[in-house]
Amino acid sequence: MRPSLDPIARSALGKATRRLVPLMALCYFFAYLDRTNLSVAALTMNAELGFSSQVYGFGAGLLFVGYVLLDAPSNLIMHRVGASRWMARIMIVWGLVAAAGALIQGETGFYVVRFLLGVAEAGFFPGMILYLTYWFPSSRRGTVTGLFMVAVPLSTALGAPLGGLLLKLDGLWGLSGWRWLFLTEGVPSVLLGLLLFWLMPDRPSHATWLTSEERLWLKEELAAEHALIEPMPVRRALLHPRVLGLGMVYFAIVFGLYGLGFWMPTILKANLEIADNFVVTLLTALPYAVGAVAMVWWGRHGDRDGRTVRYTVLPMVVGGVALTGSAFLSPWLGYVGLCLCAIGVMAAFPSFWKLLPAFLSGAAVAGGIGVVNSVGNLSGFLGPYWVGWMTGLFGSSKWGLVTIGLVMITGALLATVLGETSRPKAASTPVG
Repeated sequence: MRPSLDPIARSALGKATRRLVPLMALCYFFAYLDRTNLSVAALTMNAELGFSSQVYGFGAGLLFVGYVLLDAPSNLIMHRVGASRWMARIMIVWGLVAAAGALIQGETGFYVVRFLLGVAEAGFFPGMILYLTYWFPSSRRGTVTGLFMVAVPLSTALGAPLGGLLLKLDGLWGLSGWRWLFLTEGVPSVLLGLLLFWLMPDRPSHATWLTSEERLWLKEELAAEHALIEPMPVRRALLHPRVLGLGMVYFAIVFGLYGLGFWMPTILKANLEIADNFVVTLLTALPYAVGAVAMVWWGRHGDRDGRTVRYTVLPMVVGGVALTGSAFLSPWLGYVGLCLCAIGVMAAFPSFWKLLPAFLSGAAVAGGIGVVNSVGNLSGFLGPYWVGWMTGLFGSSKWGLVTIGLVMITGALLATVLGETSRPKAASTPVG
């Protein structure tokens, strides 16, 4: 950043970060919580409803079937109609569906609610990633992506113990504890969705809390960055080899996120032989609490260093190796491996989401982000189901964890190959 522009740039980016990123993170906190609180509910729900590991794994992953079908169309709609209205619509609907999880009575209802939750939430995460490209230059995006996505580990670090406490409401007003969990954690999403109409300006030009100089600086900085990228038609972007390749890399990261996330409480309870569900949720929270710090720290250093591919690949390798090794260690050492994997997955996200906007812009990047998220989240279905199937087949989660680790390592190798072709033509000027 040129010294003469430093005060305006710092002020504009500081205001945008303070005004938008905490709000986005709070929304994502409840989005991810409503998506994955099933792992805590399963501690009592599975036994009450008679769900096998295969039934639970299939239902956990079924959310992503509806989710992946609608990501790219949702992003293209948001790019046209604006973020505030579209994100509000998504949050209100998914909050209502998430709360409806309390009505589940058997396998069919379980499958229907999970599928509809995926349909309702489709487009939220890729839309938020796209929204960051409207406000922040590439040289700052790793940092703000890390701050936004810190909601993922925090939703487990805080949400798992919260879920453990809600399970203790078992029997209140005749409802099981896991039903209270779904009801209590669905309502905040509806309320936040209503607030987005007023708190999320679509573009910098709509932000009344920016000065005219700050709005102009953001507009010119982002326009200069986009000018370095060769325009690409949307249809071509949706099927571009690099887009699909990055989708496979994201598949590997998300395979670790959900394959481990949906099963960690159950695995810990069985392997460590812990009877108290609240203790299980505390142990589940620990790696995600550390992962939250690692995500922000690693994303910030990635921005300063500029080697985006390296900052994506290294945590994937560490996480994959740690998870593979955890399957062959003693229970408590295996827990350490699970922790390292969770931290590695978290740290890979901020730099990864800088790779796609390096060669796409406008509607093309909107559709491309949707495609990458859709391809990646196929593993959101396969990961939980795969672990459940392998657990049922071998009587242990061991080989499911080994598979996840190997997939993460393979994804890291693919990211290395794609890295050179995903770099921008010129680096944007660092901005503090």
